[in-house]
Amino acid sequence: MVIKAPKAATAAECKTLEQLPNIGPSLAADLRLIGIQEPRQLRGKDAFVLYQKLCAVTGQRQDPCVLDTFMAATDFMGGAPAAPWWKYTPQRKALFGQV
Repeated sequence: MVIKAPKAATAAECKTLEQLPNIGPSLAADLRLIGIQEPRQLRGKDAFVLYQKLCAVTGQRQDPCVLDTFMAATDFMGGAPAAPWWKYTPQRKALFGQV
């Protein structure tokens, strides 16, 4: 039986990538693939740069919702309250159009 770590309520509580709101095992693995091993490494990062790096490392365009999720994660680690990733979709579309 696998016991999942609860999601963190604040950035200060977040010790593993899987504790980040909206981040499950697959996206945690993607973050590790681009050099993010701990949530604190997301502080001050540009979500779009992380998204572009993941696309480059995997050799394929990632779904735009991955960018939304990276936006949510970087904001959360910057002190914003937890929010569902889809709350970032309008902001992503306004900033980046079709990625």
